[in-house]
Amino acid sequence: MTAGLLDAVFATSTVAAGVNFPARTVVFFNSDRFNGKQFLPLTPTEFHQMTGRAGRRGMDKIGFALVVPGKFMDVRLMAKLISLPPSEVVSQIRINFSMVLNLLLSHNPDQIEALLRRSFANYLITHSKQKKEISDGHKHLWQNFLRHLKFLKSTGFVTADNGLTLDGQWASQLRVDQPLLIAEGFRRGVFPQSDPAILAAVIASFVNEREGDEKISKKVVPDSLSEAFSKVTAALKPFIARMAQGKFDVRHLQLRPAATVYAWARGQSWESALRIAEMEEGDLAMLIVRTADHLRHIRGLKDVFPEAAQTASISIEKIMREPVVSEY
Repeated sequence: MTAGLLDAVFATSTVAAGVNFPARTVVFFNSDRFNGKQFLPLTPTEFHQMTGRAGRRGMDKIGFALVVPGKFMDVRLMAKLISLPPSEVVSQIRINFSMVLNLLLSHNPDQIEALLRRSFANYLITHSKQKKEISDGHKHLWQNFLRHLKFLKSTGFVTADNGLTLDGQWASQLRVDQPLLIAEGFRRGVFPQSDPAILAAVIASFVNEREGDEKISKKVVPDSLSEAFSKVTAALKPFIARMAQGKFDVRHLQLRPAATVYAWARGQSWESALRIAEMEEGDLAMLIVRTADHLRHIRGLKDVFPEAAQTASISIEKIMREPVVSEY
């Protein structure tokens, strides 16, 4: 696009979020966007981010933004968005196990509480109502931190005096979606550590966020993968139940994404992987990219799990190939 080789790019709103991707004209077909769970109307900030891509610096004197009327277009809303001020900035801070483990690497709980008090989530101006919100916001964050800390202590990742155990130290390197589940899998020794395709497949089941049909043909699930997947799910079942009892979010591990990534890692075609996945090409590419990212974190555990780290490195090479990545 930058080189002028493309006349047009069809994309979601993601192309406007922090990507230097200017074009002469931006065309809207929808006045809403999908946030991963539901379709919501565009906010003023989202609208201005997207229209801000219109007009290439040093090439165009003016940029154009067009709205195309249609079934999913609220023209009146788009007209209002032109003059509305940017949306309020909302703090995205979320207490999770990776955050708690990494904070405890260099801070004690008192220092962490002070950090939470100074977080943007607690930053509001001087109005009396806002002062109360600051207090309530800090209380919510701190209670949530303590809840995570208590669970980490009860499961052997943090000591009674708030230091990281040996397990906690290497688990802190797993800055992934479900770090404790993956860490527990390593502690129990249930992850396949010698087969790159099966390791990639099993890790893909932790990455997947989409609820799908688990009625999958046995023809695309070899016995070796089925056994490895069953071993992992059975071993983690008590830990998953414990997390659920503590009201922590846990996603169900699914076989279909594992079978998909296994087929891809074994060298099957993109079309074959798509048939197994039963998802859009972009979603499949994202599943593979995120699986590779998780495998990179496992590769970083070479001092603790050298065999798994070496296998993870091979797994990455097997799944990061065209069309997921380009050779050029």
